[in-house]
Amino acid sequence: MEFTTQHFIALAPLLITSATIIVAMLAIAWRRNHSQTFLISVAGLNLALLSILPALKVAPLAVTPLLQIDTFACLYMALILVATLACVTLAHAYLGEGGSGYPGNREELYLLILMAAAGGLVLVSAQHLAGLFIGLELLSVPVYGLVAYAFFNKRSLEAGIKYMVLSAAGSAFLLFGMALLYADSGSLSFVGIGQALAATGLPSSLAQLGLGMMLIGLAFKLSLVPFHLWTPDVYEGAPAPVAAFLATASKVAVFAVMVRLFQISPAASSGVLSNVLTIIAIASILFGNLLALTQSNLKRLLGYSSIAHFGYLLIALVASKGMAVEAIGVYLVTYVITSLGAFGVITLMSSPYKGRDADALYEYRGLFWRRPYLTAVLTVMMLSLAGIPLTAGFIGKFYIIATGVESHQWWLVGSLVLGSAIGVFYYLRVMVTLYLIEPNLRRHDAQLHWEQKAGGVMLLAIAVLAFFLGLYPQPLLSLVQQSGLAG
Repeated sequence: MEFTTQHFIALAPLLITSATIIVAMLAIAWRRNHSQTFLISVAGLNLALLSILPALKVAPLAVTPLLQIDTFACLYMALILVATLACVTLAHAYLGEGGSGYPGNREELYLLILMAAAGGLVLVSAQHLAGLFIGLELLSVPVYGLVAYAFFNKRSLEAGIKYMVLSAAGSAFLLFGMALLYADSGSLSFVGIGQALAATGLPSSLAQLGLGMMLIGLAFKLSLVPFHLWTPDVYEGAPAPVAAFLATASKVAVFAVMVRLFQISPAASSGVLSNVLTIIAIASILFGNLLALTQSNLKRLLGYSSIAHFGYLLIALVASKGMAVEAIGVYLVTYVITSLGAFGVITLMSSPYKGRDADALYEYRGLFWRRPYLTAVLTVMMLSLAGIPLTAGFIGKFYIIATGVESHQWWLVGSLVLGSAIGVFYYLRVMVTLYLIEPNLRRHDAQLHWEQKAGGVMLLAIAVLAFFLGLYPQPLLSLVQQSGLAG
């Protein structure tokens, strides 16, 4: 096929992100400078984010058989780039802004985050199984290094190895599933597979097995029950900004491609597979929330909580009609905002040269009396994750419940209500800890005047946004409505 200017405009976000990786790599080779690498990364990500506007004007457009740039892809590209930008800003605060700080090389962290973000951009615009696999591997491989980046901390190394082994297992299932699906349908493109499955009415047992194995591969990446065992250890061991990236950009990319795969072929989400998805959703909601109840480590708690949140999202995927795609978009945006805020507070409380991150709950005891504004940010995030009205999280949860009710998925709606009730308890427990009387013992604390630095300003902006979207969600709703899969 011939490339025209329109193709380059459509691919601009991915091309600019890739160019940023090369410029950052050359800059590091020329002279190691932490602030310089950070500024290059931020400038590149901002340019990529702005280039989505001209890309929208030429959408929908198929760029090679592998990628489809449409309004759906543009929304999730923007979400991934915003999350990456936030994680890069947090990484700068985490690694230390002066000469002191992280004992190893700091610049490569930005390179790895940018490479993983490029993989995410490929993933959300994939319309072909080869594009899906390339995007997924480009997203996953840099994350191995990111998780183990605090190499002097044995928990971080352990987390990196666990993530690598389980990610490899997930990729193996995915590839085998793709092979079976190709054997049955004779096509690797999502549309071709959809047409082949629709032609036969119900999918054959081979196609169902292939789709099931692909679902297992993607469930590993989304840490859905029963493929969730790596999640709490990886979240606990990974440096705080990396855990933020894992919880937001990485999972958004995988879920977006899952939505595209299931929406293009209605047959894919019918029959046995729909029942399997329902069971996984209920198990993820209940296990995620019940296991979070017992945690005294904030990162592990957020890890288990993320399992439950993606269980909620599966409700809309199972419903897959009416406003399901819209509900998924709204929920993912609100989830990304609140997760970035929660991990952002942990990042500002931690620094790698003080040993492990400040993730134990007792370290947050009495935080209100020392850092009131930081406590306010974490309080808003916990309320939003719990889905309390007047926060962004409530809007997302409301949409998911409405989708479940619309498609009469009563078991799923019931498990969501039960899971949310359990969730309120452990989120409130974190909030109460913040306001208890301060003990004499304290190991970690955020820097003085944290709110005057880039990471602090971004964190306050996220808290305001979470509150604003809870009060006035209309801009978000209209944005998501325009980005249906129809493109």
